[in-house]
Amino acid sequence: MARIQTQDALEIWCEVTSNIVSGDWPDLTLRQQAILMQVYLKPQPHTVRGLAKTLNITKPAVTRALDTLSALDLVRRKKDPNDLRNVLIQRTVKGSVFLSEFSDLFIRQADARGIEGPENRAAA
Repeated sequence: MARIQTQDALEIWCEVTSNIVSGDWPDLTLRQQAILMQVYLKPQPHTVRGLAKTLNITKPAVTRALDTLSALDLVRRKKDPNDLRNVLIQRTVKGSVFLSEFSDLFIRQADARGIEGPENRAAA
């Protein structure tokens, strides 16, 4: 299999986003997607302050994005039992399923193009 090239990456992104906007997927902004991926892919705990710092955006911008993600049940807010001033951002089952299906779209598109994933490169 070939390694991914810039044009392939952009075409995969185009195909995946086209599938998402034409399907029954939540209409997330890039900011919401970035926050969602931080929560699911980076070590916990996650706070509004920490997400704002990591993504170099304001706390109100994170809060607005979390409002939408929470309403969609993709993340959950919970008071930090150790410091009640903090709110922890937690994963949900629905969010895990969403990202799993989202990543499956990428994998299927890459496979259709004969592009190897990182798991295949490690075995080579």
